[in-house]
Amino acid sequence: MKQNSIKYPTLKEVETDLFRTLQRTFSTVFEQVLHEFDQQLAKTRDKRRYQFKDKRITKMDTLFGSVEIKRNYYYDRVKRKYVCLLDQQLPFEGSKGFSPVVEEMAMELAVTGTSYRHASSTLEKLLGYSVISHEAIRQYLLQTEVMPSGEPFQLKRKVLFVEVDGLYVKRQSGKVRGREEKIAAVHEGWHTNGKRTSLTAKRHYIHKGTEPFWEGFEQFLMDTYHYDPTTHLLIINGDGAHWITACREHFKNAFYCLDRFHVARDIQRIFRDHNRYREIRRALASYNVNQLMLELNSAVGTLEDAKKEERLGQLISQLSQYPEALGDYREWLREQGIDTSGMRPMGSSEATMSVFAKRLKNGRSWCDQGLEAFIDFMVGLKDALDIKTRIGKMTNKLDKRKSDSSPKFYREKLTSTVGEATRQNIAYLQQSSGKPIYEALKAMQGL
Repeated sequence: MKQNSIKYPTLKEVETDLFRTLQRTFSTVFEQVLHEFDQQLAKTRDKRRYQFKDKRITKMDTLFGSVEIKRNYYYDRVKRKYVCLLDQQLPFEGSKGFSPVVEEMAMELAVTGTSYRHASSTLEKLLGYSVISHEAIRQYLLQTEVMPSGEPFQLKRKVLFVEVDGLYVKRQSGKVRGREEKIAAVHEGWHTNGKRTSLTAKRHYIHKGTEPFWEGFEQFLMDTYHYDPTTHLLIINGDGAHWITACREHFKNAFYCLDRFHVARDIQRIFRDHNRYREIRRALASYNVNQLMLELNSAVGTLEDAKKEERLGQLISQLSQYPEALGDYREWLREQGIDTSGMRPMGSSEATMSVFAKRLKNGRSWCDQGLEAFIDFMVGLKDALDIKTRIGKMTNKLDKRKSDSSPKFYREKLTSTVGEATRQNIAYLQQSSGKPIYEALKAMQGL
């Protein structure tokens, strides 16, 4: 029995060794598939136009490791330049050094993660070798371009919901140390799937240029939602910043909601230990504007703190300018003859900003070009838009589910190539009969 005893590796070693073995196998398959594609292109090319010259080698870092590809190199008699048909057909640029999948994964990790450097180290830990530097990721992201969303949404209702806020972001150089980025999230409403609730037809608007925010935003609505200012109604939620409250003058068919998160936060800071705190919070939660204003005015002179008294005076002054903004927008919609069933309270503008702030703030400073490219890429991911990259295009994830499957000849060729590459490549199974593994597999025959 001693001669048949086996020293087993740890589970970690098994998983790691298996993953590395699969990487090597996939790398071989990858090279063979591309070689066969290149050979097929050589046979079917227009020989009067494309004159074969020689073979050109390129090395590419992929999910499987570094892969070396030898492609046919031609002279294009029509355009009078040298080309690799394989590069054009797939398409990719063989001189760039990274596969499109690696490039896209690196940029997405950089935007959704904590930093460019963390994205680089994450890929290295996952794939087992140094793939791409953090500076290369940053440079590639600067060369991306978010494509237009295509056909505008066909609205099912006359109402659009808008959450708007500003995000102060530091700059690396220049006279201005920072600037407020004005961001709006727009959706058509809520829909429920089991216990989960999500937003319908959601899009983000990032204000650029020198025109007033609401003018640029209105054009965005027309381009994205077929918005008609004479027909559609807007529910706009935001804090009391002057550029936000200007929506009351710009839009005639709009209801402005003062963001309740900010009001509740100010009330808590002022009245946290006050005996009227619960009554004030109850009036705010029940949309009882008159009772809320009565409670706030009654509390003047009872705080025994000069700073809190000053804050209270500022809060009362702000709320007195537009008390209707503390009301329930659904009552206003019902007055317009709109069915409000399924509509929820507004107030996610702060949550929207926190997603952007988590990646853009926290002590970071940006150059204008880098910040613009980063925010555009981030919005492109969130809104599932197509993104043009340096060597290809990141396709809308929602469209991927609906896209046609790959060609049959390609699936068959890939299957046969994988089979040839993996046949008899497990050395342990090539032992003679009489060994424990042979007896075990023989006993399992027919199961």
